[in-house]
Amino acid sequence: MTALELMPVHQFVNDHRLVDMGLNNYWGYNTIGFFAPHNAYASWGDRGQQVLEFKSAVKALHEAGIEVILDVVYNHTAEGNHLGPTLSFKGIDNPSYYRLTEDPRYYMDTTGTGNSLLMRSPHVLQMIMDSLRYWVTEMHVDGFRFDLAATLARQFHEVDRLSSFFDLVQQDPVVSQVKLIAEPWDVGEGGYQVGNFPPLWTEWNGKYRDTVRDLWRGEPRTLAEFASRLTGSSDLYQDDGRRPLASINFVTCHDGFTLHDLVSYNEKHNQANGEDNRDGESHNRSWNCGAEGDTDDPAVLELRARQMRNFIATLLLSQGVPMISHGDEFARTQKGNNNAYCQDNELSWVRWPEDGHELLDFTRAMVWLRKDHPVFRRRRFFHGRPVEGTHDELSDIAWFTPEGHEMTQRDWNSAQASALTVFLNGNAISEPGSRGERITDDSFLLMFNASPKTLEFVLPVDHGRQWEVVVDTAVADGVPTGTGRKVQAGDRLTLVDRSLVVLQRPV
Repeated sequence: MTALELMPVHQFVNDHRLVDMGLNNYWGYNTIGFFAPHNAYASWGDRGQQVLEFKSAVKALHEAGIEVILDVVYNHTAEGNHLGPTLSFKGIDNPSYYRLTEDPRYYMDTTGTGNSLLMRSPHVLQMIMDSLRYWVTEMHVDGFRFDLAATLARQFHEVDRLSSFFDLVQQDPVVSQVKLIAEPWDVGEGGYQVGNFPPLWTEWNGKYRDTVRDLWRGEPRTLAEFASRLTGSSDLYQDDGRRPLASINFVTCHDGFTLHDLVSYNEKHNQANGEDNRDGESHNRSWNCGAEGDTDDPAVLELRARQMRNFIATLLLSQGVPMISHGDEFARTQKGNNNAYCQDNELSWVRWPEDGHELLDFTRAMVWLRKDHPVFRRRRFFHGRPVEGTHDELSDIAWFTPEGHEMTQRDWNSAQASALTVFLNGNAISEPGSRGERITDDSFLLMFNASPKTLEFVLPVDHGRQWEVVVDTAVADGVPTGTGRKVQAGDRLTLVDRSLVVLQRPV
């Protein structure tokens, strides 16, 4: 792990509706003070200790080599709609801080929270920029993830990548130098903007999440888009000069099912939130593997465990920046609740395992594989051809059917295609190292069988003679180092249904 993204730490308040139901705002997306850590997060409560404790936490994480990224909520405030409380901005200058309707008694809402900040107001823009600079210069954080960032681009009505907010960030000598991550959507008209943020920005890649979920749950016509997501989503980021690192890849996050619940529930189960199960996303692209929720069926449990390994492995083999949601590495569950924002209790608390956990061990092994091999962390997109100056006639990437033949357009277009082999050439990395040196690595074959049946895969005959299996998601431990089967070009490997195998060829 190189960075820790914290959910909102700004001072927030509970809304009356939750208090009346005996619930609490657990996530903190209800900001009222953009210049202070939330007082309840400090061990000394209301005594002003929170600033010192937050600085100490950042310092400790930095000493461990971990960057700190803040999830920040500048799209709305805790004052809500016309029925909400007057806490600050409403009383200071309501029409200068909020987007109002033609009837100024009411608020425009592209956030689903009751109000939206007025992003063409100099007061709002100054407040946001002052806040960002404060958290960088005084608190020493390393970057920000902007909640519902499409709202920040609504200078008028439409989302506009040329808005004043982006101009200010681009020109600011402090803020422009840290990591800037957009959640590139909101709930307003035209709010889904994945791939459309300016070059300085990286993005939570919602298309990656959706495509990877669809592949492993067996949706037809997914393979071609999956190939793009696996290789860094060049269709989204290459045209404006961004690199694979612009894609923050994720399968799950705080908002939605946990990884365990993604493979255990077809439907959300949010009754505990007090809204008759109406809240939360209803289309989760999830699959319960044959039983809804808890089960003793060993076949279902085995398939769920394999699916979780498939998601973790896919995420860490993909180009871009992988993001793992807290607790997914050891199969944390929220019992099917996909909107646990108000559950400050055992349903959403994280209980870190004291003893070994198979999925945690597998995740660690995949993290080390990625860390040790730059072919999985390329800073430029693949070319799909041999790279000049490498003295290697093979292309930097190649795609094969399970039969070992190079993929044709017909193969890509097949509605039922759900399996393929990917060749990654470690001897054809085009970008130099930090000192201008040439980077070389081992080569890999990634075999994906997302179909519901066991398939035989033929190793391509012209892309390396000797290979070793280093990952197999059909095995609980994923294949310990040095124990993998040795195979040669033209050999056949059997992949069970819904499994993934990685083979390595030394440079």
